[in-house]
Amino acid sequence: MSANLDRPAADEFAPYYAGYISRVPDGDIVATIEGQIGDTLALLRAIPEPRGDHRYAPDKWSIKDIIGHVSDTERVMAYRALRFARADQTPLSGFDQDPWVQAARFGTRSVASLATELEHVRASTVDLLRSFDDADFLRRGTANGVSLTPRALAWIIAGHERHHVALLRERYL
Repeated sequence: MSANLDRPAADEFAPYYAGYISRVPDGDIVATIEGQIGDTLALLRAIPEPRGDHRYAPDKWSIKDIIGHVSDTERVMAYRALRFARADQTPLSGFDQDPWVQAARFGTRSVASLATELEHVRASTVDLLRSFDDADFLRRGTANGVSLTPRALAWIIAGHERHHVALLRERYL
């Protein structure tokens, strides 16, 4: 395993992301990302369709919203990793998750279709990360005013999924 797949240094991400990164076990992050999706998909595929619209409070996202949000966020983080790995120094904007979830209308879709989409997004992310060499993982770029590396973004992807899976288990299911 390359040392460049180890846990990122604190200067590779904003402090906001530390909570996500802390949820991920040490080791090869690409193998972790590839492996953890199985547990997530098993959980999602066990959710009865009528439960997909459940919210644990009126102002909270539904289960479907969470699944879609995880896919959207992974796409954004993987795109950032791609741009940075390709040595693109163009600063990237941030994104506001709440308007994205509202505009996406995830509630019109089935839990099964959202789970399948997440499965495909994850496969694409794994393929992308496997294409990076050691130098690619350590290149820096800027998104939302923060300096990040593709390595950190990989850890954020894994931790973000873990965060939302924990919320699903604790507050929704």
